[in-house]
Amino acid sequence: MPDREETLLGSRQVKLDRLRQQGIDPYPPRLNRSCDTASAVRLFEAVENDGQDEATAKDLTVAGRIVSVRNMGKAAFLDIRDSSGTLQVLVRQNTLGDRFEMLKDLDVGDHLGVTGSMIRTRTGQVTIDAQELTLAAKGMRPLPEKFHGLRDVEIRYRQRYLDLISNPEIMEVFTQRSKIIRGMRRFLDDRGFLEVDTPVLVPVAAGANARPFVTHHNALDQQLYLRIATELYLKRLIIGGFDKVYELGRVFRNEGIDQDHNPEFTLLESYEAYADYNDVLEMVESMVSTICLDVRGTTEIPFGEHMIDFAPPWQRLGLREALISYGGIDIDEFPDHASLAKRATELGLEAGPRDSRGRLIDQLISTFVEPKLIQPTFLMDYPEEMSPLAKAKPEVPGYVERFEAFAAGMEIANSYTELNDPAVQRERLDSQEDIRLTHQDEEVDRKDEDFLLALEYGMPPTGGLGMGIDRLVMLLSSQPSIRDVMLFPQMRSINTDPESFDQSIEQEEDKDNSE
Repeated sequence: MPDREETLLGSRQVKLDRLRQQGIDPYPPRLNRSCDTASAVRLFEAVENDGQDEATAKDLTVAGRIVSVRNMGKAAFLDIRDSSGTLQVLVRQNTLGDRFEMLKDLDVGDHLGVTGSMIRTRTGQVTIDAQELTLAAKGMRPLPEKFHGLRDVEIRYRQRYLDLISNPEIMEVFTQRSKIIRGMRRFLDDRGFLEVDTPVLVPVAAGANARPFVTHHNALDQQLYLRIATELYLKRLIIGGFDKVYELGRVFRNEGIDQDHNPEFTLLESYEAYADYNDVLEMVESMVSTICLDVRGTTEIPFGEHMIDFAPPWQRLGLREALISYGGIDIDEFPDHASLAKRATELGLEAGPRDSRGRLIDQLISTFVEPKLIQPTFLMDYPEEMSPLAKAKPEVPGYVERFEAFAAGMEIANSYTELNDPAVQRERLDSQEDIRLTHQDEEVDRKDEDFLLALEYGMPPTGGLGMGIDRLVMLLSSQPSIRDVMLFPQMRSINTDPESFDQSIEQEEDKDNSE
């Protein structure tokens, strides 16, 4: 006996065959619409409210996916949805004649073109009165749970197209993402920055403390890496004579997956000659608040149980002082990893003898400080061993001019006054290599000899910035997980046979129907 899925697929195949027998192409090469559904509604409302010529709301062609059908014998109401919204369609036998019979071969999920005039029904709903129907694409698989939307998180992320079909409000999140990135480009372009592209496949995965993805270039017979940052290439451009550069692009880190981490993510990096981290700090709070106003119309954004205000100025907080205040530990009293590890263990952290001092400080910050930084905050001035590419803070030995920006307990940006002394930079990176040998399971920055060579030609004082776009989008769109703001987040591979997907969808439908 065929199962439910086979029956539904078979029914749609019968309808497809019947349409073709009637001379209807179920997959035509094009459909020329005159406007989207939202524009059609606006045109009609302009006729009603502003006295615009009625002809502007006649002979319109709209198109969209059928999301509901209400058959009433010699008439029917359909709802079609495109990316701008949903529009009701009135289909009448006395208007369409023989074409009305096509209705019995249409299903929820099919794409339909409708030509007609805009009207308002007796119930007050703006509707297009169909004079002609054109099948734009026949859907051969049923949509998941048509009334309540798709709620299974695994299916939503793995089959994002079903998420967008079933939960149209999700589309607004990705529309906001596009606006945020566009606003960021506009902000930087207006400040005289030049957008550039740097290599994705690199011989040395440097510029961050992260494990890279490894690949092999056959023609060159050379091991390469997917970039973990764009920093060192952008600094080469500053050395070469560009004063302000930025890149918006994907970077790849072979790390775990959680609420605010994904192995590939979108990163903004910018570098400005003759600037320092104080200049970058002011740029960050100005840029984020400007984008926030443009996209959301306010600087106050709800996130979880908090209302976060991105209006400048943001709080400035010294890293050492924050650890004293929130963690009860003064890191200056523990100058080596052994003493700091002992104290960290007393505070409840898992601190082994192979953890470097920099890694221990990072754990202390993550445990005691970051969760407290709900409102936008700049955590200022980091220990030197945590920041091998940052310039020393002259008045505070052992520290560098670096800040990280936090909001809702998440890091969203990282900035240095860039180290431009080639001899000191070499010493720092040599020290990182020593840490790698001593603490073999720890990720540290890597020495890029070509970058060190470039630095010897002279780099002016420079302020650099790295900003995680996905986390910023999470905050500005009030989404709790990084997967909610990435169209196709990384997922574990599963059986991609269509039947296995259909079974998952059917289980989701049955669960919702039982509720």
